[in-house]
Amino acid sequence: MKNLRMKAARAGMDMSQEDLAKACNVSRQTISAIEKGDYNPTINLCIAICKALGKTLDELFWE
Repeated sequence: MKNLRMKAARAGMDMSQEDLAKACNVSRQTISAIEKGDYNPTINLCIAICKALGKTLDELFWE
């Protein structure tokens, strides 16, 4: 399932995929794959993404 909430939060902060990837110490391709729903991130990566975007796990990853 695509993660449009993560993509919207990233865009709302005017961050590129590359910017978010650097903040989370992963590749841009990893961020792209998460947004497209091709990759299920670890809980540690989910937490890093949430911290970088100023969101909670519920806001970005759970319905």
